Amino acid sequence: MKIEEHWKRIGKFPHHGICVQLSSLRTQNSSGIGEFLDLIPLIDWCTNHHLDILQLLPINDSGLDPSPYNPQSSMALDPAYLSLYELGLPIDPFKKLTQTPRTSKEEVLKQKLPVLKKLFLDSGSPDYKSFTEKHRAWLIPYIQFKAMKELTGGASWKSWPKTLPPFSEGTLRFYIFLQYHSFRQMKKVRAHAKKQGVMLMGDLQILLSPDSVDVWDRRALFNLELSMGTPPDFYNPRGQNWGFPLMNRKAMKKDHFSWWKERLDILGNFFDIYRIDHVLGLFRAWGIEQDKDPKDGSFFPKKRSLWAEYGKEALEAMLDSSPLFPIVEDLGILCPEIETTLKKLKIPRTCLMLHMRTRQGTGKYIPFSHYRPHSLCTLSTHDSPTVDLWWKMYPEEAFLFCQFMNLSYEPLIDCEKKRKILQAAHQTPSLFHINLLQEYLSFFPELVWLNAEDERINMPGTVLPTNWTYRYRPFLEAMIHHEGLSKLMKDLGQYTV
Repeated sequence: MKIEEHWKRIGKFPHHGICVQLSSLRTQNSSGIGEFLDLIPLIDWCTNHHLDILQLLPINDSGLDPSPYNPQSSMALDPAYLSLYELGLPIDPFKKLTQTPRTSKEEVLKQKLPVLKKLFLDSGSPDYKSFTEKHRAWLIPYIQFKAMKELTGGASWKSWPKTLPPFSEGTLRFYIFLQYHSFRQMKKVRAHAKKQGVMLMGDLQILLSPDSVDVWDRRALFNLELSMGTPPDFYNPRGQNWGFPLMNRKAMKKDHFSWWKERLDILGNFFDIYRIDHVLGLFRAWGIEQDKDPKDGSFFPKKRSLWAEYGKEALEAMLDSSPLFPIVEDLGILCPEIETTLKKLKIPRTCLMLHMRTRQGTGKYIPFSHYRPHSLCTLSTHDSPTVDLWWKMYPEEAFLFCQFMNLSYEPLIDCEKKRKILQAAHQTPSLFHINLLQEYLSFFPELVWLNAEDERINMPGTVLPTNWTYRYRPFLEAMIHHEGLSKLMKDLGQYTV
């Protein structure tokens, strides 16, 4: 399938949208955490303000881990996001959890799963049976994996016996029940978005938890002797070890990239566009042997001449197997092979506007006129500070950016400067303009937390209690009816129509 066919479905004209972490939302109907059906009023809000893309960070099952980038399954949805009120279950017991400044996914699951177990009934409906049959290939190992996790108190599969013990049919079917309703609710969201003219954008993780059903069930597709990381650089002189297994590229190619195609088939149930996280990993990976320092790792494949071929093959397999439109995340270390391949395939890359400088971010800012149309422009990501925090953390960069934008620099950013930066982000030649929701909320003190640090979603390379527990300060109902925010979005609308 040629990329031109993908572009026809999306439309080769400017698109504008917001990016949200689903767990961060809260409505009066939420039960302790953002939920699938909380997206419906947010979609309506997008429609009212001429935003045609709603980007979600991954919504795969990550167990008790709040990070969606450490999933237990690349295909199952996270049952933590099930909307209880739609299932006729009481939400009053969850009110206190919904009102806390930060989310506690673990606490939500501890209370939510027992409530769902009381509702659980093995449905014999045709739709339920059809779901089970259609997804049997990944669903059966998934429910076995979850049942074993439950039996062992969450122990890693590496400590399990080679032969699994017999499970009760009720236990296995409960996990099917959770996936059935998760898929059903998310499809309901997709149908509403389509009706409202809003495209949903999902996320395809390149990196998977070593303690995931994918690695347990398809071990041949992964190299468990090596873990992925990064070589030493200016910011990390010793390099980084992320702990994720390397992909076995030869095995995946021999299998005709079927695992990737299955994942895209699942995403196609819910999304129109998908973000390929850390696309660099499709071209080459920094592999580190067990008990070795990250700086002692090496590139795989070792021959640089193979990098472009590896990346191009994987991306073409994705383009050919799915009608979903890809946008890649290629931030970080510069790799000419990626740039050349993306240009050839006409796949959009990501432009992080505050970091778009020459010489890997240490030189002059790149003029907006140099942004390729085949790109996504954004001010910040889940792994970076928001504009307010960036301004505070990096005054020298903020000063240089002000010079670039012909703005006067002040130690504290004011709303007028921030408005001009936001407007510029929606006016670059990029065909996609998507920012974190909190970048818009930040214009109003009552809609954000007092400290700018509390508006950050994740600090990469750290293990902090604040990582992935971010919650939007306002309930969605308050945000939707906020007059100041509505006016800001209306004024911004002249750039997004």
